Amino acid sequence: MSLPNDVPIPASLSHASAEWKALVTAFMSHSARTPDALKALGDTAGETPAFMAAKGLIFCLLGRRELSDEAHSLSRAARDALVRHGGDVQERALVDALNAFCAGRPSQAADIFDQSLTQRPGDGFALKLAQAIRFLYGDSAGMRRSADAAIYAFDTSHPHAGYARGCYAFACEETGDLTLAEKAGIRALELAPDDAWGLHAVAHVHEMRGHPEQGRAWLLPRQDAFAGCSNFRHHVWWHFALFELELGHMDAVLDLYDKEVRREHTDDYRDVANAVSLLARIEAEGVDVGRRWDELAAIAERRVEDGCVVFADLHYLMALLAAGRNEAAGRLIERMASAGEASEFGRVAAGPGACAGDGLAAMRRGDHDAAYKSLAASQVRMREIGGSHAQRDVFERLTIDAALSAGRMVEAREMIKGRAKRRGAFDRFGFERLLRCGPVKVETPVPSGAAF
Repeated sequence: MSLPNDVPIPASLSHASAEWKALVTAFMSHSARTPDALKALGDTAGETPAFMAAKGLIFCLLGRRELSDEAHSLSRAARDALVRHGGDVQERALVDALNAFCAGRPSQAADIFDQSLTQRPGDGFALKLAQAIRFLYGDSAGMRRSADAAIYAFDTSHPHAGYARGCYAFACEETGDLTLAEKAGIRALELAPDDAWGLHAVAHVHEMRGHPEQGRAWLLPRQDAFAGCSNFRHHVWWHFALFELELGHMDAVLDLYDKEVRREHTDDYRDVANAVSLLARIEAEGVDVGRRWDELAAIAERRVEDGCVVFADLHYLMALLAAGRNEAAGRLIERMASAGEASEFGRVAAGPGACAGDGLAAMRRGDHDAAYKSLAASQVRMREIGGSHAQRDVFERLTIDAALSAGRMVEAREMIKGRAKRRGAFDRFGFERLLRCGPVKVETPVPSGAAF
């Protein structure tokens, strides 16, 4: 099979190839221009199955109930259009994947894109969607398999070669191959200087290795790489704030929170998650965060019934509990616990989601032993809530702190050592918590990619 050197175009969009390429480029680069590119494509090809399915899939990723409902409508319209007009393998994959996602089977949607890539290699939209969907339910192994299989088609002549390597870099990092992740991320930026995803993959590498100075040095001179991003730029600044936190620069962390991480008070769940997890880490270090929880809790209360992404639910819950909105927090936990088996996300919500929710609530009311038991039980399946290792780390930190507060020093020590082994290093948090467990010999852990 010859390798493509251009962006594959769905058959129904042959008259809108420029608009499709613009959308795919914006989507892969996390550009602030993505909404405009989507609108431009819609103005040209709004009734085509490929456009409606692409729009629906983008809406699914945003984790908002009202957009999820619209995605369901788009799915039905796209299926009807496909029946009337037919379509090639690329647009059938888009429509089938949206249908699977809306039916509560996101893993099937990702698999559909993997299969499509074998028939239409070099499809950056399919690659990025497969990665993004699996990210929602923590399937790092699937992300790596998908990237491994698809990357060959994105040689340096392909317009999206850099962005594809950014996807590959992050998949490598999430599966514990930090050396390859760093190399791929650096190469991604060489090929696409605005590849914020590849940039942030290397930031993840430094975070996992416990190298905050190197992380700061990596991000600081490369702000142009994410200056044109959508709200994803707030997440890159979140990484910068984690490096400052690791260095113990609490004033700098709070300043970054106000000026960058929460610069815009959006209600996008990803922005809220950045803010919530950063405040939780700051508070765990004994620093007063003032009234910052209130703004987040007000947003969270409006999203109690969303039930789109478990990762979002747990961050909403943390904000509600921190602000003392216990009635709303109770409703959210009850809704997660009763989610049932109808969808993949529902099973995660009723399993590790509700279990972690019980632990977070117990921790806020001071019942540290109950908090430890629930949080530790949820850790077994915590990967399934989605997000990255760095993002989910806040829950492991809270579990360790609950164990320490409950006087469970043996359990805390084992968790701290296990965390360091998975990361390949003791960071400041791990080392300080280990010292609280009593005298111990600290040995450099040997990283184990299999632990991911």
